[in-house]
Amino acid sequence: MTATARPVLTTERVELRPMTSEHLELLVPLDADREVMRYLRPWPRTRAEVEEFWGPRCADQAADAVGLGYWVGFDRADGDFLGWWDLSPAAPVVAPVLAAELGYRLHRRHWGRGLATEGAEALLAHGFDTEIGAALGSVWAETMAINLGSRAVMAKLGLRHVRTDLRERAHPMPGADEGDVVYEITREEWLARTR
Repeated sequence: MTATARPVLTTERVELRPMTSEHLELLVPLDADREVMRYLRPWPRTRAEVEEFWGPRCADQAADAVGLGYWVGFDRADGDFLGWWDLSPAAPVVAPVLAAELGYRLHRRHWGRGLATEGAEALLAHGFDTEIGAALGSVWAETMAINLGSRAVMAKLGLRHVRTDLRERAHPMPGADEGDVVYEITREEWLARTR
C-alpha cells in the first residue's frame, strides 16, 4: 500500500474535509453542548478542555500515512458545520491497517436527518472500497448501551453487535450500569451488502 493523505469525501448532502488545527474553534461549541456529550462524559467540555483534548488530535497527521483519521463535515447546501467523523487506526499507525474505529459527533440541530449515517457510510466506502481497503479488514464502533440513536446508525451501516462490556468509570453516568456496546463490520460483510 502506498502512503496517501485523507481525501475530501462528498455525499449528496455532506462534504467531509480532513480535520486540521484550523478546525479546532468549530469543536468548542460542539463539545460544550451537554446533550451532545451526555453518552461520553458527565459534563460538557470547557474551552480549555476542548483545546487540551482536540488540539493534539487536530494537529496529528500520522493517520494520513494510511489515508485514515478525523474529518469535519459541512452541509453542501449552505456550508454549515455539521460535526466530525473519524475512521482511525490504533496507534501507532503502521501499514497494513487491519482494523479501524468509526466515530461521529454532530450538532444537535442536525440530529434526526440521517447525516451521521451518510457521512459514516462515506468513510466505510473509503476504508473498504479504495486501496486503503485492501488492508482494512474490519471496522468497529462503540457507545453506551443506552445510546439508542448511535446504535441505530451502526445498525443502518450494517455493523453487528459483537459484545457488551461493563467498564469502570471514574465518573459514573446514568445508564453506565447497562454497559458499552461494541459493533463491527468486516470488509467481506461491507462488500456483500454494497455490491
